[in-house]
Amino acid sequence: MKLPLFPLQSVFFPGETVPLHVFEERYKQLIHDCRNEAITFGIPVFINNMISFGTEVQLVEVVTTYEGGEMDVVCVARQVFRIVSFEAEMEGKLYAGGDVEFLDMQNDADDKLRKEVLQKIEELYGLMDVPFTKIPSKQFNSYLLAHKMGLSFEQEYQLLKIPKETDRLLFIKDHLETTTSILHEVNRTKAMIEMNGHFKNFDPLDFKDFKM
Repeated sequence: MKLPLFPLQSVFFPGETVPLHVFEERYKQLIHDCRNEAITFGIPVFINNMISFGTEVQLVEVVTTYEGGEMDVVCVARQVFRIVSFEAEMEGKLYAGGDVEFLDMQNDADDKLRKEVLQKIEELYGLMDVPFTKIPSKQFNSYLLAHKMGLSFEQEYQLLKIPKETDRLLFIKDHLETTTSILHEVNRTKAMIEMNGHFKNFDPLDFKDFKM
């Protein structure tokens, strides 16, 4: 399938709202075409000076149009794709485009794994003293809080490329286990530092138990 392309140094996951400020002439033209022709476009992730994977998005609303033609628009992210070919300008257009293949996404995760990941997220929020609103496990998926669990840009991109929901949740679970382990250690170290200078009670040692 051929898609217009709007490369950005950002990761957008299926289902999320995508707010964009459009100011370049080529992308103004793209938004006008989306409105007039009801087409979608792709946002490839620009990473390591390359574009290979991205997310198809659909224009929902032009929120504001400024005097100079700049626009604030809202889109919704749909499917993840891999770029097969790229052209800097589509025929007769100012904007880029290319042939893409959509990933065969599989929603194969069981409820037990979703609950485990949710518990890990709640533990992370607790360690950071951040309020956490409970989510029913049946409504939870790997994309829902992907931007809110401390993943790096590179990790978010890695997550985007994983087609199976079970593998995505396991990837997140591994990240959360590593992060919470570090935070537990940080909190333990902080507690030790705060104890410094305070009188401490020590249990007396029984010398009879010593061995040389």
